[in-house]
Amino acid sequence: MTISPALVVMLGALGTPLLRGRARGALLVSLPIAGLVVLWVLPEGVGASFEVFGLVLTPVRVDALSRVFATGFLVAALLTAIYALHLRDSLQQAMVLVYAATAVGGALAGDLLTLFVFWELAGLSSVFLIWAGRTERSYRAGMRYLAVQVLSGLLMLAGIVLRVTAGEGLEFGYLGLDGPGGTLILCAIGLKCAFPVLHAWLPDTYPESTVVGAVALSAFTTKLAVYTLARGYPGTEMLVWIGAIMTCFPIFYAVIENDLRRVLAYSMINQLGFMVVGVGIGGAFGINGAAAHAVADMVFKGLLFMSMGAVLMRTGTTKGSELGGLYKSMPQTAVLCMIGAASISAFPLFSGFASKSLIMEGVAADHRMVIWLMLLFASAGVFHHAGIKIPYFAFFAHDHGHRVAEPPVSMRVAMALAALLCITIGAVPSLLYGLLPYPVEYELFTTPHVINQLQLLLLASMAFTLLVRTGLYPPELRSVNVDFEVVYRRFLPSAWHAAARGLTRLRARVGAPVRRATEKLWVAATRPLRPDGRVAVTWSTHLMIWWLVLVLGGVLLLALL
Repeated sequence: MTISPALVVMLGALGTPLLRGRARGALLVSLPIAGLVVLWVLPEGVGASFEVFGLVLTPVRVDALSRVFATGFLVAALLTAIYALHLRDSLQQAMVLVYAATAVGGALAGDLLTLFVFWELAGLSSVFLIWAGRTERSYRAGMRYLAVQVLSGLLMLAGIVLRVTAGEGLEFGYLGLDGPGGTLILCAIGLKCAFPVLHAWLPDTYPESTVVGAVALSAFTTKLAVYTLARGYPGTEMLVWIGAIMTCFPIFYAVIENDLRRVLAYSMINQLGFMVVGVGIGGAFGINGAAAHAVADMVFKGLLFMSMGAVLMRTGTTKGSELGGLYKSMPQTAVLCMIGAASISAFPLFSGFASKSLIMEGVAADHRMVIWLMLLFASAGVFHHAGIKIPYFAFFAHDHGHRVAEPPVSMRVAMALAALLCITIGAVPSLLYGLLPYPVEYELFTTPHVINQLQLLLLASMAFTLLVRTGLYPPELRSVNVDFEVVYRRFLPSAWHAAARGLTRLRARVGAPVRRATEKLWVAATRPLRPDGRVAVTWSTHLMIWWLVLVLGGVLLLALL
């Protein structure tokens, strides 16, 4: 019998609230490790299948693509579990593991119905990590997040139903856009993957989650969407352009954003864009690059959210305008944050360099000059807002006098392990390349490649320095930046209330005359049915016979026709 690592982690997580102290901590850490062991013991291929209502379900299907994503999810779950050891909130700790298990289950799903179940469970379990903030803002953000996740699930379910009714079955393989079912499923994925215009939920909700919740959210929901894209839509041309746009537009929001966790949320959309471009390119370089960058992003983006979570825990804020000078009292966190910043910026010998280079090489090999230039611009932009801005404004710029302690040991251990992984993947990329779906025939550390990347980073850092020194760089101000969420947070509610007020005024103006006219019409129409009306009076026998003859005659005529 095939045992899914998702089931191992999920069932084990249900016992978390029953334990206390070190026993609970041991369970939290051991479950992702047990999941990794089970995952790598499973042979490649399809596990046990069974039939329901004539449809074949395959809960577990292991191949190179599903294994590398599931491995990334379990490693991220381990890091997050260690990071959460200091919590006394058993609900958060349990939900982190349940949430991670849903991502693993989705990655191993061999049929669309199993994928849908884990797709929905991911949204339902993760919303508790936002509500765990126990504030009005987190409650409202959680409700918006849940609405998006449920809508995504409904779109996916509708697409699955259309595929089944068209005779295409439930197999989770290449889906394509040949039919309406595949199009609806792509729309569901686009919501979770934060496609342009559909993206606003991510920076709107992630920063409102708890310190631990933001770390978990950064790893699972969007990366499960990337996996589903890579499985169902490799080589889809429109994804190349969608991904390229995703890499560019968040840069402008991130540069002017004051909340550093929102900066990281926009940075996440930027990095997702690289993955979507890789899926759109398809082939060995594209799919390998998307998978490698997704796994690397789970680690370095998690590290950056961990460091900002530590800052939030100790200072009570992640506003750039209220921070600075923290390197004096939080030097370890500052160093670990800079390792994450170097990784996301694709410095040589750091993980982002090893993964992002595959995507850039795939774009270049496909002779897409415009897309390549857009990704180059996006690479420089991410160095500006995530590589420099995050550590600079949090730990160095305009000291506000915060003198706080380092975060708890468990949080520092998790950050140190994530940093070690970032360096290991960057220095020995073959460790990651060996897990990818296709053999990697690519030499990473060539002199031109390394020099070109260092030149890009050097010029970007010089531009940042020049802008800051001349006062042209957008200052960190207490402000609210308007994104597309204004449509559903402001415009649609305002339009609804305006329409309701207009209908109320219209009803008050024309309601009385219409009501009087309606009452008169009703009186006239019902007068024959009243006790003294024509219908209610006694009718003679011969008149009733004539009516009976007429009715029967009409029925016979209809029957003959």
